[in-house]
Amino acid sequence: MIKAGIIGATGYAGVELVRILMRHPQVTLTAISSVSFEGQPISDVYPSLNEICPLVCESADDVIKASDVVFAALPHGLSQDTAKACVDAGKKFIDLGADFRLDDPAAYEAWYQSEYRYDDIHREAVYGLPELFRDDIRGRSVIGNPGCYPTSVALGLAPALKNGFVSPTGIVVDSKSGTTGAGRKPTQTTHFPDCADAFSAYKVASHRHTPEIEQTLSKVAGESATITFVPHLLPVNRGILSTIYAKLAGGVTEESIRAAYEAAYKDERFVRVMPKGKAVNIRHVQCSNYCDIQLYVDEHTRLLIVTSVIDNMVKGAAGQAIQNMNILFDLPEETGLDMIPIAF
Repeated sequence: MIKAGIIGATGYAGVELVRILMRHPQVTLTAISSVSFEGQPISDVYPSLNEICPLVCESADDVIKASDVVFAALPHGLSQDTAKACVDAGKKFIDLGADFRLDDPAAYEAWYQSEYRYDDIHREAVYGLPELFRDDIRGRSVIGNPGCYPTSVALGLAPALKNGFVSPTGIVVDSKSGTTGAGRKPTQTTHFPDCADAFSAYKVASHRHTPEIEQTLSKVAGESATITFVPHLLPVNRGILSTIYAKLAGGVTEESIRAAYEAAYKDERFVRVMPKGKAVNIRHVQCSNYCDIQLYVDEHTRLLIVTSVIDNMVKGAAGQAIQNMNILFDLPEETGLDMIPIAF
């Protein structure tokens, strides 16, 4: 059995890791930590785990000692020391934060106002979007788990870019996310009276996921990709819907695009290309590791329009992290992730 530990287990992504790992057939969840709740049972923080998860929040050092693989669900800037400690101890490390997502240290400094440390650890790290970079993940010790918005966009646009069907520049990404994407700590924006019955854009053209999205799309396209990214806050708990607009190359048809997407994802357990005319919906992927994609061609403007939905806490965070763990330990990627989406 794989011994897994979670640092930052009482945040939304952390407790989602607990929920999924508790039923993983090849994993024993051995230790968890939380600075805010050290010494307390996690069931005191999340009563739904009463008589299900008996673990008490310990120190990060205790988690590392007890684990073969450590998941960190921490704010940016806090994972690098933990990653070094794990690598030095011969443990696998999967970071759900932003510290190992960007290749360029200058981009990280510009967007996160922090610095990359431990060059050797960053050289070992790989960006863990399995459907696109599976071969890079195998055999590594440090995985930068992708952000939620970037996951929905990269999976939504990758086949079109890889086949040269759309221009890699001038892409517009219009995304909506549930409030769990903002984390467990309440803010004025996520306070119920302010977000209920409301709908607004935020961090327009300045969201920190922008360089991550452009980095991934550039790798797929084989040339520099640029986007305009506009995120919105939905008054729901969980889910992301991204609508992506990209300029079509000459002669490209909807039929050729659909064939390329179906070929690209036919063997991917967690990506579903919807039949023509069937709209995607965040409800249809809720509490699952699926990404659903629909394709449209606007002949009037010669735009490809892609709609992509994920559960931001599963495929956008904990589920994808466990998918990465399965790759690291040579398990089938769907192990422990065979969750049927909520029906209604």
